[in-house]
Amino acid sequence: MRVLLIVFVLCFTNLIFSQDYKFGKVSKEELKETVCSLDSTANAAYLYKYRRSYYVYIKDEGFVLKTDIHERIKIYNQDGFDYATKQIRLYQGGSGEEKISNLKAYTYNIEKNKVLAEKLSKDGIFKSEASKYSNKVKFTMPNIKPGSVIEYKYQITSPYWSNVDEFIFQYDIPIKKLEAEFDVPEYYNFKVNTKGFLSVAPTVESKTDVIRFVDKARSLAGGGYNGAVTTSFNSSEITYYTQINKYNLTDIPALKEEPFVNSINNYRASAKYELSYTKFPNSTVKTYSTTWEDVVDRVYKSSSFGDELKRTGYFQNDIDALVGSVSGAEEKMMMIFDYVKSQVKWNGYYGFYADDVKKAYKNHAGSSGDINLMLTAMLRYAGLNANPVLVSTRTHGVPLFPTREGYNYVVSWVKLPDGTEVLLDGTDKYSVPNILPLRALNWQGRIVAENGGYGVIDLYPKSLSENNVIMMAKIDEEGALEGSYRSIKTNHRALSFRNSYNEADKDDYLEKLENRYNGIEISDYNVKNDTDLSKPIQESYKFNKESQVDIIGDKMYFSPLFHLRTKENPFKLEKREFPVDFGYPSVTSYRVILNIPEGYKIESTPESVALALPDNLGSFSYMVKGSGRNIQIMVETQINESIISPIYYEVLKEYFNSFIQKEAEQVVLNKKQI
Repeated sequence: MRVLLIVFVLCFTNLIFSQDYKFGKVSKEELKETVCSLDSTANAAYLYKYRRSYYVYIKDEGFVLKTDIHERIKIYNQDGFDYATKQIRLYQGGSGEEKISNLKAYTYNIEKNKVLAEKLSKDGIFKSEASKYSNKVKFTMPNIKPGSVIEYKYQITSPYWSNVDEFIFQYDIPIKKLEAEFDVPEYYNFKVNTKGFLSVAPTVESKTDVIRFVDKARSLAGGGYNGAVTTSFNSSEITYYTQINKYNLTDIPALKEEPFVNSINNYRASAKYELSYTKFPNSTVKTYSTTWEDVVDRVYKSSSFGDELKRTGYFQNDIDALVGSVSGAEEKMMMIFDYVKSQVKWNGYYGFYADDVKKAYKNHAGSSGDINLMLTAMLRYAGLNANPVLVSTRTHGVPLFPTREGYNYVVSWVKLPDGTEVLLDGTDKYSVPNILPLRALNWQGRIVAENGGYGVIDLYPKSLSENNVIMMAKIDEEGALEGSYRSIKTNHRALSFRNSYNEADKDDYLEKLENRYNGIEISDYNVKNDTDLSKPIQESYKFNKESQVDIIGDKMYFSPLFHLRTKENPFKLEKREFPVDFGYPSVTSYRVILNIPEGYKIESTPESVALALPDNLGSFSYMVKGSGRNIQIMVETQINESIISPIYYEVLKEYFNSFIQKEAEQVVLNKKQI
C-alpha cells in the first residue's frame, strides 16, 4: 500500500509539472519564471518550438509543400525584447509565391496572479519586398515586458515542393522542448545532410495515405436540348505510403556567437533534406542534383549564367576601344577590371545568377551576378582565360553538401599566360587582384569552366596584410603624451581602411578614431593613396593626451605602447569546437620612439621576449631599449594562417594572454636626485 502511494504521488507530481504545449495553454509557472533553468545568462528561451513540413495533394496543382510552425518564447529581461519581433521570408519566382496563412499570435503576462493574453492585431503585421526573389512578413508582439511569454503559429504553403527549408535544432537562445517532423510521400526521395555538434537523429515511421479523384459528368436524358439534365460521378483513388521523420529534443543549449568565426551557421545543429529523385506512377525517374558535377552543370546551363557569359554585343565597341592596342594579358586584365568597377556599381544584391547584364551595364548598377559574370565575359572577349567562381559568403556558411543553395555569390578567376592565377571581384571598387572583399573569403570557391566543367580554388589569400606603425612621442612632467603617428597598410588592411575611410563623413570618422583611443586629441590628420590602389595606404596625424602616466612620488609608471596596446583577449571560452577564422594572414608592427621628461632617468624596462605558436601559425616579439632620455619599443604580432584549427585553441588563447600581459608591463622612470 505504501509503495502504491509513493507511485501515485510521483505520478501526480509529474502531472502537475508536466508541460502543456497546446496553443494558448501558457501556465502561471512559465510566466513566473525569472531565470532560465538551462542557462542563467539567457535573455530569452524557447519554451517550445514546433515545425511540421508535409505534402498535400491539390487537384489541378499536384503536391504542394506545407509547413506548420508553433513557437512559444519566454522573455526574461529587456535584452530579450528583440525576440518579440518575428520575420518570415516567403520565396517568390517563376513557379509562384509562398503564402502565409492562419497566423495567430498572443502576448501573455501575469497580473494579480491571473494570466492575461493580448492578441496581435492585423494592423501589426507588415508585408514587404525583401528582394526580387522574396517577400518578408514581419510582426512585433504587443505589450512586451520582462517576464512575458509570447506565442504564435502560422502555416506556409509553397509551390516549391523540391526545396525544403533546413530543419534547425539550435539557436542563440536555449530551447527547452523541440519537436520537428517531415512527412514525405513515396514519390519523393530525399537524402539528409546533418551538421553541428549535437547528436541528432530522427525516428522513422510510415503511414498509408490516399488520393481520391472525383470526375463529374453531365448528360441530357432523352436526347435533344429539352431533355432533363443528369449528373454522374466517377471516383477513383490511389493509395501510397508516407515516410515520417520525427525529431524530439529537450534542453538544447544556446549556440552563441564567438569572435573570429566565419559563420556560426556552419556549426549549428541542423538537418537539410535534399531532393535526390522523384518517381511518380506511370512515369520515369527524374534525378536532381546529387554531386558537385551535377550542381555546376545545372548552374552553367541556366540562361541566367552560361548564356550571359556568351553575350558580348552590348560591350564589344567599348572593350575594343579600351584594350584594342594593348597586347599584354595582365595589362588587359587590369584595364578591364578597373573599367567594370568604375562603370557598374554594386546594388548590394547577392547571387551567382545574373538578373540582366545588359541592363546593369546600361544603368551602371547591378547584382554580384551581373557584375562578375559581365567581368568574366569581357575578359574572355579580350582573349584571356577567365571563368566565374561560385562562392558562399562568410555569413552564408560553408557549402558542405552538393546543392545549388550552398552558393550565393560569384567572383571571376583568370589564369595568365605565365601560369599566375588571379581572383577578381568587381563589386568592390577598392578591391585589387587577389584581394577579395572579406565577405568572399570563405573556404573554397568552385570554378565553372566552359561547358560546365569545374575545379576548386582556395579563396583565402597567401600574402600577409600589413599594418606598420611608427610613433614618435614625448612625455611631459605632468604625465601627458604628445607626438606623431604614421602607419602604412597593405592588401586587406588597405582594402578595409579604404572602405571605412573613403565612404565615411570625415568629421565623423575622426571623432570615432578619437573615441576608439579614449578621447585622444588628433590634429593634422592626413591620408595618402586613398584612391590610388597601386600603392599602400599612408595614414598620419599628430596627437596629444593627458594623464597617460601614473606619477607616484618621484616615479613615473606607464605601458610603453600606451593606447596602441591590446587590452583584452578575444578568446574567453574554456573550450572551443570551431576553427578560429582570422580571414587573412596578417602582421602588425609597432616602432615607438619615446622621449622622457628632463630630470628623469630610466629605472627599469620590461624584458624582451619572443613567442611562437606551433607549426609556424604565428609569432610575437617584444623588445624595449632605453638609453639616456630615449626609449625605443619594437613590437610585432603575426598570424600566418587564415584559419586555425580548434585543436590549437588552448595554446592560441594562452598566446594571446601572454602577449597582452607583456604589452601591459610598465616602464619605470625615477626622478634624479640633485
